Amino acid sequence: MTEWLLPFLCGLGASILSAWGVGGGTLLLLVMTLFLGVDQRTAQGINLLFFLPTAVSALICHARGGYLDKPTLKNAVPPAVAAALAGAWIATALDVELLRRPFGVYLLLSGVSLLWPQKRKKT
Repeated sequence: MTEWLLPFLCGLGASILSAWGVGGGTLLLLVMTLFLGVDQRTAQGINLLFFLPTAVSALICHARGGYLDKPTLKNAVPPAVAAALAGAWIATALDVELLRRPFGVYLLLSGVSLLWPQKRKKT
């Protein structure tokens, strides 16, 4: 009966953090792989499903508010789609154990970069 409680609370916490702009999906990915024993590929798929509704709603809100830079968007979408397809192919072609280390290094570097704020340019 209570086996759903921890995953539910983790998802709820990650969604609250995402609403605050903290990156709850990444935290959810870590919780799923480290504490809930979910395979990394499965956790990444769940994370993507977690992210997509948020991204779609943000895109709609930004479009309605006139905050989309359409020329940049037109230039960015084709390479982004190609990179996403290449990343998906790599993720399915390589062994999960081979993917864990680079992903862990990426997460560590991302976390460390948040500790040192970037210097602002004087205008």
